[in-house]
Amino acid sequence: MPVENLARSDVVTASTETSIGELASTMDDADVGSVVIVDGETPRGIVTDRDLTVRVLAEEDDASDLDAEDVMSSDLCTIESGSGFYQATQLMAEHGVRRLPVCDADGALAGLVTVDDLNELLADEHEQLAEVIRAQRPPY
Repeated sequence: MPVENLARSDVVTASTETSIGELASTMDDADVGSVVIVDGETPRGIVTDRDLTVRVLAEEDDASDLDAEDVMSSDLCTIESGSGFYQATQLMAEHGVRRLPVCDADGALAGLVTVDDLNELLADEHEQLAEVIRAQRPPY
């Protein structure tokens, strides 16, 4: 299954100049754990709630002096929209990430797929398989 069928299209985004306070408020308001940092339509980085905790609070930095570019993961791992489920899981494992921005053929942000999305798909597939098994087994 291509990730474009799994990806959320309502990705929360911000620019590199967005303040840390605004990023945290955006995450809270949108009830998300990450914001993709974009330059136009091109993803450049990602800031997660963990980034805010580890790179700001744990370092005891003054958040008023920091913006998205200061704390974002700039070695962004993305996936093309036509790529498959297994490629997504492989990239997540190789790069140790739980979120993959999905890009179209031109490199523009098209969505976001998370490990939770993939896990939900697997749970649905297991449920369907269980129904097949239940239908075929003899009654006890």
